[in-house]
Amino acid sequence: MKEDFLKYQAQTSPYPLALQISHAKGSYIYDTDGKAHLDFVAGVSACSLGHCHPKVVEAVQKQAETYMHVMVYGEYVQEPAVAYTKLLASLLPPSLETTYMVNSGTEAVEGALKLARRATGRSQLLAARHAYHGNTMGSLSVMGYEERKSAFRPLIPDVGFIRFNNQDDLEKITDKTAAVILETIQGGAGFIEPTNGYLKKVRQRCNATGTMLILDEIQPGFGRTGKLFAFEHYDCVPDILVMGKGMASGLPVGAFTASNELMSTLQDSPKLGHITTFGGNPVIASACLATLKEITETQLIADTLKKEALVRKLLKHRLIREVRGKGLMLALIMENAEIANHVILECAKRGLILFWLLFEPRAVRISPPLTMSAEEIESGCGIILEVLEGYKQ
Repeated sequence: MKEDFLKYQAQTSPYPLALQISHAKGSYIYDTDGKAHLDFVAGVSACSLGHCHPKVVEAVQKQAETYMHVMVYGEYVQEPAVAYTKLLASLLPPSLETTYMVNSGTEAVEGALKLARRATGRSQLLAARHAYHGNTMGSLSVMGYEERKSAFRPLIPDVGFIRFNNQDDLEKITDKTAAVILETIQGGAGFIEPTNGYLKKVRQRCNATGTMLILDEIQPGFGRTGKLFAFEHYDCVPDILVMGKGMASGLPVGAFTASNELMSTLQDSPKLGHITTFGGNPVIASACLATLKEITETQLIADTLKKEALVRKLLKHRLIREVRGKGLMLALIMENAEIANHVILECAKRGLILFWLLFEPRAVRISPPLTMSAEEIESGCGIILEVLEGYKQ
């Protein structure tokens, strides 16, 4: 099967991990040899409730037996998407009331950028250096990492960059700027949090210039940082909120949310200003609804901060320079990239799944399911410490 995988399925790198999957349950992924792998990555923050959570599986199965795709987005009233977006609105600030469901995080970014340009009549977009918002052309255009963009130029025009957490750069936001798009916590750059009231100051500058603020919560959203959305930590409400990944516990989905007035600009001049065939798919929406209910009706969000404290308490080692991030969106910053690679690859041999970050080669990603137990966290951290102790410099 591995040979067929390499031949018939397009690859993203020359050296995929190529773990052959049998099944997955809870905090574990099982390979075809029957070995259990403790998952400290959760499908890159996507499997919020772990693998095959019974409530999500039940919701998907029930909806799949009722109806699946019936019409392109926005034409028919389909109960799963209506129930989901209504519940989501009840949990967000009043200005974030109307949600457009799409198929992935990068598609949600595309929709948000279009919405900002349409609503303001302006073209300039500002993003942060070392930002990652996805890989479709608009998202790629606001990626702050030239090495990954240069092969695909020309990209969309009138895009500029500011430095995350640099207040001097806020003067670049002017009355010609349609939108500033930022990750609430920078992901690929190394799980970098905003500091010194940075996001609040961005919000104030956007208010002063009539600029839309888009916050990308594709990674930190849905309880991962100890709040439903990370912007709640920083006293900053965006005009447009972008989400994805952990939204449906492992099924493909994304969305962007804004005021009803703002979102209505996509309905006319031109009509069908943003369209999608499978966005709001009832099976996916059912998974979203089950996930959101489980996250908000249990102690999972509060427990996330306790689990963060446990990870920080356990992972103290001379080769770990710092632990960045918030909640269960954490990154170990090692002394160098060689140590990070060693930890990830050696832990994989020992049945612990870790992963890299895009732009910070010294980082080791820790983003387990929110449902992971304290005992499982202790077990995984023990493996990391054993590997670090065995590293020969």
